[in-house]
This record gives sequence, C-alpha cells and structure tokens, in this order.
Amino acid sequence: MNQSSISTLLIANRGEIARRVIRTARAMGIRTVAVYSDPDARSPHVTDADFAVPIGGASSAESYLVWEKILDAARRTGANAIHPGYGFLSENADFAEACEAAGILFVGPSPNSIREMGLKDRAKEWARKADVPVLPDAVITGDDTAAWEAAAAEVGFPLLVKAVAGGGGKGMRLVERADDVVEAVASARREGANLFGNPTVFLERYLKFSRHIEIQVFGDKHGNAVHLGERECSIQRRHQKVLEEAPSPVITPEVRKKMGSTAVSLVRELGYVGAGTVEYLFDDETGGFYFLEMNTRLQVEHPVTEEVTGLDLVALQLRVARGEPLGFDQGEVRIDGHAIEVRLYAEDPANDYLPTPGTLHHYIHPVRTGIRYEDGIAAPAEISPFYDPMIAKIISHADNRAEAAFALAAAIDATQVHGVTTNRDFLSSLLRDPDYLAGATRTDFLDHYQHLLDPPMATAWPVHLAAAVAVSTARRRSGDPVRGHARPGFRSLATRLLTRATWHRAGKDSALHVGYRLGGWQGDTDLLLDIDGVVHEFTLRDLDSDSVRVHYDGVDYPCTVRVHPDGSVWVNDASSQSGWQPQPRLPDPGDATASALGPVNEIPGTVVDIAVEVGDTVTAGQKLVVIEAMKMEHPATAAVDGTVEQIHVTVGQYVDAHTVLITLAAGDQP
Repeated sequence: MNQSSISTLLIANRGEIARRVIRTARAMGIRTVAVYSDPDARSPHVTDADFAVPIGGASSAESYLVWEKILDAARRTGANAIHPGYGFLSENADFAEACEAAGILFVGPSPNSIREMGLKDRAKEWARKADVPVLPDAVITGDDTAAWEAAAAEVGFPLLVKAVAGGGGKGMRLVERADDVVEAVASARREGANLFGNPTVFLERYLKFSRHIEIQVFGDKHGNAVHLGERECSIQRRHQKVLEEAPSPVITPEVRKKMGSTAVSLVRELGYVGAGTVEYLFDDETGGFYFLEMNTRLQVEHPVTEEVTGLDLVALQLRVARGEPLGFDQGEVRIDGHAIEVRLYAEDPANDYLPTPGTLHHYIHPVRTGIRYEDGIAAPAEISPFYDPMIAKIISHADNRAEAAFALAAAIDATQVHGVTTNRDFLSSLLRDPDYLAGATRTDFLDHYQHLLDPPMATAWPVHLAAAVAVSTARRRSGDPVRGHARPGFRSLATRLLTRATWHRAGKDSALHVGYRLGGWQGDTDLLLDIDGVVHEFTLRDLDSDSVRVHYDGVDYPCTVRVHPDGSVWVNDASSQSGWQPQPRLPDPGDATASALGPVNEIPGTVVDIAVEVGDTVTAGQKLVVIEAMKMEHPATAAVDGTVEQIHVTVGQYVDAHTVLITLAAGDQP
C-alpha cells in the first residue's frame, strides 16, 4: 500500500473542532489552513492556523457548506489534504468525491462508506448484513397520510420519526400516540429537507428505558479494525447530547466485548477506513442493544475516549489517511480511569434550551490537573445566530467516575462566562445530582429532573447583588473629580436616606427595587440593602474597583466583579455566578413600546413555515409560525385567543430578534 504525505492540511470547519485539528497537525509538523465566513473573521481558529482564507457569506449554506469555496481555498494555499471535522461537509459523500477528483486527500472514509451509512435506512440494512441487532422500523414514502398512520401502527408506539439523512437530533420527533403521527412526519420531513436536502423519513420503535451507547471504531487501509471502548451519551435534550462519558457506568466487560465485536464486524463488512462511531440503544430493562446509526466522522465527544485510552484520535485519522497501519491491535487497547465531557452552550435550559445569541463580554477558565478545555470562541465576541451556540467543551479525567464528576463541576463553577445566558449552572448541578452520580442516566433523565434546569445559586443571591452595588458605586465614585480621592465607603454628609435603584438579574424577568446605603469609612465598609422591603446588612472588606469580600450571615464571600460596556455587572465567587443590569432612575420614554397581540420571535432566524392564514381563528398556545435558528425549529405560538389580522413575514425570510411575526385581533376576554 502506497503512503501519501500530508504537507498542508486545510480544515473545512470552524470553532473548537478546527482548533483541535490544528493543534495535532502542528504537533505532527503539518502546515494548516483555516477557512472562515464573514461572522468568523476574528475567530480563534483563524488566528490559530498558519494560513487563512475568507470564504464569505454568513450562514453555513453560504460558506462552510459550499465545497467549491473550500476546494478553491485548498488550491490557493497548496493544501494537499482536507480534514472536515464534524458537521458541515464531514459526512457529505459528494464532497469526498470532489476532493478525490481534485487530487486532494480527504481525511475520512471512502465516499461509498459515507453514502451507505449516511442514510439511516441503508445503514440498518448493512447492520443486518453484519449481524448487528436492529429495532423494528418502516421507511415513509409518498404523501398518503393514511399509509403513514398504518406504518406507524405496524412499528408500534412509542416511536421516533427520523430524517434518513439527519444527525445530531435534527429531523427527529418522538410520537407517543397515533393522532400525532401526521404532524410529526410532516415536521421531520420539512426539517430534513431544510437541513440535509433530503425529506425522506422513517419510523423506528422507541425504547422507553434506554441508554445511548456508542462504540468508537477505527479501520485502516490494510484491513485492520479495532474498537476503543464505549461512550455513554444518554443525557440529552431534544435528542442532542449534553454530557458524554467513558466508560459507561452500566456496561460490563462482557457486554462491552459483545458491542465492540458487532461494531468491528460492521467496519469489516463495509471495508471502512478511518474514525467512525457505531451508535446503539441499550435496553436498561433487558440488557439488549440495538443499532441506531453509524457516524462516519470524528465525534464531538471524542476527547473522553482520548482521555481514557491515551490515544490522539486526530493523529490516528491523519496517519490512517496517509496509508499507515493503525499500529496496534485490539488486545493492546486499555481503558484507564473515567472521563466526562460537557458542552458549554449559549442557551437557556429553563426556557426550553432556547439559544441565546449575543455579546460574550468575558470568558476565562481555570487551569487544573485533569481538566481539559476545547474552546471555540474567545471573548469579547459575538455568539452568532448562524451556527451552533457551543462556546466550549469541558472534559475531566480522574481515577473514577465520582472524582471526575466533582472535579468537572468545580471547574465549571470556576469558569467565568459573562454576557449571554448559558447552561453553566445547569451543568454544574447535573454533575452533582445524586441520581446522576448513581449512574441513573437513561435517555429520559432530564425529563424527570426539571429542577436541574434552573438551579438556585449556591451563594445567596443578595450577596452578589451587594457586591454588584458596592463595586459599581466604588467605580463611579473613583471617577468623581470631587470625591474620587475618598475611600469607597465615604459619604460627605451623614444621612440615613437610601439611594434608590432598580436592578435586573440576568435570566430573570422580575425587577428588584433596591434602596442602599454605603457608609462607614473607618476600616471595613458597611452596606445596607433594602430589597423589595426586606433589609439585608453586609460588611464589605477589601473593596476596590473589581472585587470585594462580602461578609454576610457570618461568612466571608470573596467576589470578583466586572462591569462591561453595556453597563451589565457580573459577579463570581467560588461556587456561583450572576449577572446584573442596573436600570436608570427615570425610564427613557422612547423605551416604551406598545405590545403586539401576536408572536414575536425571541432569536434571529429564518421563517420555515406559516401555519395560518389571514382571517383564521386561533386559540392561545396554537402554533402560528416556525422559525429555524441555530439548526433547530422554534414554533411561535399565539399568546391569546383571537383572529389573524395580518401576517408580517413570508417563508424563507430571515428575521431579526424581536420581530413581530403576526398581528392578532383579540377575541372576547373573560
């Protein structure tokens, strides 16, 4: 087998995975090329690479999915290999063929393997050939809704509707009763067509008590194939992974051997080359496992496998792509300790995980033994509405699962991320949950633990408000030409009057009406807060323009405080983070707007469906418009009963956040 050299590698991706590939390629002495869209011009992956090529556009359809632009960038820079990362073109067989035709090495499996595994119904046929167990299913063809319902009845409920070309939870709907089949199929078809260019869907039996277990596999061009153990990825929202770990807390060595051998059997049946992941549903009641799909690329969660095996999977990809043998056999694979990965997202778990694009003012994290960060962004920056809102992956590795979980939770607590709502506190609470620690991680875990979505602060929130008020006041006074020389707590006249202000806490709808008095300039500084009529007293120590030690109820809380250009004030201590926005004492009359009787989209996106017409009578909660943003569909619903008076948008239109979509004439009110 002739070997190919890789002198210059173009990474056809963005964010953390582009940075990850660049890091390994550089260590192997390979020059790297980044490509970037207009919103990504200042992204870290661009400056990480040796060369960078702008490919224009804002959306992925205008940039990272246009392979002609990718191949032109390779030609311009002399790149003789392309690594696709994950997502975008990574599982596009036509792109892999185009690379071959251009004489460029595609770091991945053959176009045929990608094509066969890319359609879930075809993949299941291959699984059956390789004697891999599968669940009952049925492919939906045609537009006969009665036939859809008949196929669903044959598969049995509950079931999943899946886009055959889908992935990452996209184009997937859970259906528990026959009445919902038609709507679920139509919606999944639409999403499959919009995201993957293929509207075909199939139905598959849904296991109520299941885990999502996947096996990392590798094949080389010499006929060698191995598996690297399993990852459990059961904790998901919207069928998208939230937390991944290796090994699984429930898979025994015997089951691991069986699952691994079936995965390798599929690799051999396909003649598969490169990194791949064979995904299974594991029945928690019977111990049976069933083929889901095969991902013909590197997975987002590959770092946990790297941590427990000690292998660099990107380096293995590059070596196999060059024609080198794997260099080890199955008996040499060892699993050491336990690794857990979480995905830090700009999203609001308490609001149905709605993405929260916007300005990321500040992002830093600790450097700790056993903790690994894969950052996709550097602050200050904009979280774009055009792409997945992941900020970083955070990975821990320890001798056992409990230690890995607690170390990861502590690292998350010490991570400061200011400006947008994130799932930071949710992840920390999840890792400390007793049932998670006990291994009760079925795919419906989050359905039963809703309290984790909006956890209370570990530190009493008045402590953070006190820190925000104190430091903001100290900063304001330090800039005062008259009183700037005085200590932060100094008051020119003794008084018992309280300064009045209104503060909003980030992610909370209600306003806090605060009266405060900052005084006492002999040593420690006293602070009194009247919060909505409840009086709190604090002692402030070491108060300066960016930190303060707040003494409250017998405990000292060292707080760091940052005031950002938009006026927001963010506070961190060892266990908690909160954001605050002081409001002007006199509201700006221009800020008042008349409320519209109709849905307003919460984030920017593209209109993909309008479910009503002018004159239709609608009821509160009824779906009116569907917006696609950050690779997900977001229905906009009627807030009240009424009649559709005006439709302000059209299908295919891009709309900014807070755009009024539809005007309703309200019906009779009680």
